[in-house]
Amino acid sequence: MANNLSSSSPAPAQEKTSRPLHHGVMRGLDSTAGSPMFEGRFGRMFRSLPAAKFFTEDLDALATEMTAAPEDEVTPETEADAEESSVISAGFTYLGQFIDHDITFDPMSSLQKQNDPDQLVDFRTPRFDLDSLYGRGPADQPYLYEDDGLHFKLGRRLTGAESFDPNARDLPRHQSETSRARALTGDPRNDENVIVAQLHAVFLRFHNSMVDFLGPNVSFDEIQRQVRWHYQWVVLHDFLPTIVGQDMVHSILPHLKSKKPVHEVKPDLRFFRWRNEPFIPVEFSVAAYRFGHSMIRPQYRLNTTLGAGGPQNDGRFSIFTPTDTDQGLNGFREFPSVWAIDWSLYFDMGNNPPKLGINRVQPAYKIDSSLVDPLGQLPATEAPGVISLAKRNLLRGLRLGLPSGQDVARQMGVKPIPDEKLRVGKATEEDSPENHPITDFGDSFKRRAPLWFYILAEAQQQFKNDQTPILLGPVGGRIVAEVFIGLLIGDSHSFLRQAPNWTPEPSFLNKDKKFGIAELIKQAIKQ
Repeated sequence: MANNLSSSSPAPAQEKTSRPLHHGVMRGLDSTAGSPMFEGRFGRMFRSLPAAKFFTEDLDALATEMTAAPEDEVTPETEADAEESSVISAGFTYLGQFIDHDITFDPMSSLQKQNDPDQLVDFRTPRFDLDSLYGRGPADQPYLYEDDGLHFKLGRRLTGAESFDPNARDLPRHQSETSRARALTGDPRNDENVIVAQLHAVFLRFHNSMVDFLGPNVSFDEIQRQVRWHYQWVVLHDFLPTIVGQDMVHSILPHLKSKKPVHEVKPDLRFFRWRNEPFIPVEFSVAAYRFGHSMIRPQYRLNTTLGAGGPQNDGRFSIFTPTDTDQGLNGFREFPSVWAIDWSLYFDMGNNPPKLGINRVQPAYKIDSSLVDPLGQLPATEAPGVISLAKRNLLRGLRLGLPSGQDVARQMGVKPIPDEKLRVGKATEEDSPENHPITDFGDSFKRRAPLWFYILAEAQQQFKNDQTPILLGPVGGRIVAEVFIGLLIGDSHSFLRQAPNWTPEPSFLNKDKKFGIAELIKQAIKQ
């Protein structure tokens, strides 16, 4: 294919005096700029907007500035950390990653890997149907299931979190003297770090708990439907409001606020439209939904047992290390069995957790235009060629011809942010005064910014002080919310289409009669 660039190598460098690079395209995505009515694996939300072109050396400079320097000391958990979000807990970063792997058949959205989607045999369906969990089902992939064809197989027992989950389990793994003991799952990407791997195991256990709750005479299809609908409820009523705000959700689904039937108060999808079946917009998969990369912490506490009897990382681990060591939460391998995750350190379980200390709920990092240092050196075995996550994201946007953030804002009727306010760096009182505008990193950024960067910088406009709640802004939030809600509306098997008045099982609700990811986990760990 003419001008096709390798999916794992950076674009060739251009001199400042030359015109910006004419981006190549990736196989499987080369049709996305075609007919205004295009539908397929991928599509475009803003079909008429031109591709934004940038000098590759400008993107290099921006990626370097977006990646924070190594921290001499990680802030103790007994002290407030200005980089932490005041409203989003760390678990939502990895719930977001799990959701991404469910709805996208484009493995580029992985935190570590960049692949050619045409090389996939079974790509994801753009629906919240948990095909990343179920694979092709017990008839076609029986090795994922117990002999009864109803329960999932689980992996080895994990220890270290007995006070919260005495029955913690790993994913089932392929054991071999020469292999890395990779997980046996419906989507191998859900093994790419220790946290998302254990979250996948929680969903396996939630399914198994539903089997036992409904009883042996209920069909696999009915069990699967109930699991999917509870998961879809979590997506719509917990994850999405946490990331974009309840007002944004209500602006698209006004019936949720008015309490009237959805067929009387119609959804308001202004930008995400399709003809027959929903698709995944590249503006979403390559830019807007990568906001979660800025939420990744440099280190995580898995449980309160690790480190208690000695200096082992002070009980905290880097999200990635360049090589597989017991200092990092690298995936695609069998990790130590004492690494069971205590999920009360990742989500508020309604038990009035302390604000500081090792028993607190770890916050996510703020949505801003800075990525933590470990993301500048992804494991070479999983990120060949370009090991900086920021650089990979910026090059993908260039190659796929994404419009600039300013052009998208104008088409959405939102006033573009001036260049001098599109600043690069952390949203903290200490760092903000020293953050430089994007135009300091290249002439090709004047009045046009990469869409992924723009969405992060847009969220950062909310910053006033270290405790300011920061969610996605009007451009990024609208893209993410419309795609999520559009996929639910477009799926004839979703609860929103089949039973819009459906609510989760009453016995699963918390004391406030709500059901979210915390309640799903509580039900799952009964297994």
